[in-house]
Amino acid sequence: MLIRNLHAEYGAPLDPRDADMLSVAGADAVGRFLARHPEHGPTPLVPLPGLARELGVADILVKDEGQRLGLGSFKALGGAYAVARLALEEAGRALGRDVPLEDLDRPEVRAVVAGLTFGCATDGNHGRSVAWGARLVGAASAIFVHGGVSDERVSAIARYGARTVRVPGTYDDSVAEAARVCAEKGWIVVSDTSWEGYERVPGLVMQGYTAIVREALRQMPEPPTHVFIQAGVGGVAASLAGHFALLLGEGRPALTVVEPARAACIFETARAGHPVGVSRREPTVMAMLECYEPSPLAWRVLSRAADAFMTVEDEDAVRAMRRLARPVAGDPAIVAGESGCAGLAGLMRAAAEPSWRKEIGLGPGSRVFLVNTEGATDPALYRRLTGLHAAEVARAG
Repeated sequence: MLIRNLHAEYGAPLDPRDADMLSVAGADAVGRFLARHPEHGPTPLVPLPGLARELGVADILVKDEGQRLGLGSFKALGGAYAVARLALEEAGRALGRDVPLEDLDRPEVRAVVAGLTFGCATDGNHGRSVAWGARLVGAASAIFVHGGVSDERVSAIARYGARTVRVPGTYDDSVAEAARVCAEKGWIVVSDTSWEGYERVPGLVMQGYTAIVREALRQMPEPPTHVFIQAGVGGVAASLAGHFALLLGEGRPALTVVEPARAACIFETARAGHPVGVSRREPTVMAMLECYEPSPLAWRVLSRAADAFMTVEDEDAVRAMRRLARPVAGDPAIVAGESGCAGLAGLMRAAAEPSWRKEIGLGPGSRVFLVNTEGATDPALYRRLTGLHAAEVARAG
């Protein structure tokens, strides 16, 4: 299902708080953080000319975040960046002075940070980023995971020294439990979703994601005309929508938010015109997007800067996964997880529906930008869904 954004605020300027968060200055701060890491480099922007011809568009370009900082997903940009910013602020309070990023390795700063614990809830990828970021700055971490998170994803988090805590129920239950325990123990919550009175930290996480747009625009000969971007609570979709709007103004691409039909909280929020939760249904294979409550902060941006909202079925995502793993017409192979290819699943569905193409202006001249938000973060599931080992697909790419 696809709907246009008919909310009263659509097309209005971003809220000043959000414009500051997603600004060029904010993206510059993210760039300075990333530059500290020798292993960091822009992730590849992969053209798929064969698929573009098949779908009747001019270009399809995929930003492959499965290769981000060795963590396997775009989440590496958000949680770790927020942890570093918060660690500097805590050190500044303790030392009675501003502590710039360049001082993060000074002994007196490390001594303060060593006493901190950062906590969060996760479907897998955000928790890995927070745990990695905590290890980078020398702090501890506690990561809360719900029952649907696979043992492989939990093990990947624990490898960064995190304490992992299983929580019965859904992702939203783990968010509530993480907030409760962290408040009780004096730990710092690094959530990628917002709630009343808690916006700044998820704002920092979203600020981290602006690196995707900044890199992509430098890699493209010209800006895209269309973006299909997946959403869980809405953070990465809002980050891209807001940053594109601020950088390109009226020349920004038409942005469509894509969600699993079984967990479409942003879609239902768009239909209602205000944040609404959705009831839990049968789990979706797109586990990293299985969220039932939207981030109000993300919606505030999307209500003004997203053009359309749509849902895809699980079989759409698996079909897109397999298309990237076994490409045709000379396209390179891309290792995309079941959530990572949701944007492509949305494009493939929209391209097949003449009324949808017309609704969002998708045509032969369209230059489409997608983000593969994760690689094979659950290798066993990847093999089961594609019939291939991720390593052999990576070699073919």
